[in-house]
Amino acid sequence: MAPDTSQVSAPPYVAIITDGNGRWAKARGLPAVRGHEAGADAVKERLRDAAHFGIKELTVYSFSTENWTRSKTEVNGLMRMFARRLRTETPELKEQGVRMRFIGRRAEPVSERLIEMMEWAEAETAANDRITLFVSFNYGGRAEIIDAARSFTGTTEEEFRAHLYAPDMHDPDLIIRTSGEARLSNFLMWQSAYSEFVFRDELWPDFSREAFADSLAEYGRRKRRFGGR
Repeated sequence: MAPDTSQVSAPPYVAIITDGNGRWAKARGLPAVRGHEAGADAVKERLRDAAHFGIKELTVYSFSTENWTRSKTEVNGLMRMFARRLRTETPELKEQGVRMRFIGRRAEPVSERLIEMMEWAEAETAANDRITLFVSFNYGGRAEIIDAARSFTGTTEEEFRAHLYAPDMHDPDLIIRTSGEARLSNFLMWQSAYSEFVFRDELWPDFSREAFADSLAEYGRRKRRFGGR
């Protein structure tokens, strides 16, 4: 029986590895970029659900440092889609109270124009506080740790955190991965030390409000000990 989504009790900090867009498109005989469009639609819908459920921070794995190895056609299509959606959807997100943040390397091969658009979206939504959407773009967990280590001169974990891409981002209570895969894939390696994981079989574009609520309910049945007893 599907959970009653009007009565969901959610943790405040959730991250999602939004996997399966390419397979979703392939199963329908569509180009990969159509799968990414469907995946972006799903992010928009689940972001709305997250705000409704009371989640304060939602982090999504949008484009990794490894994804540049995909075909030029797919990568170029993704960059165009990302730029278009930033331009057209940022005003809507601003009206909905969403604060946007981007984590990842803001350098080549990301274009200067796209970096400017990400900074514009962040500035436009900076005053919002209903929910923060962290978008991991040109992101890798190892890259983040290496980049932080380059400027780190302290001795404590909290001092190190100050050098991460988004020091204000909370460690996720829950990380959800779709598409039947059960691995971290270089995502939030520092922040996920004590995260709970839920793995779902749905391809990301098929990840529904009910599937989201069910994942949150599974988290709610667990007891977190953080190394204690």
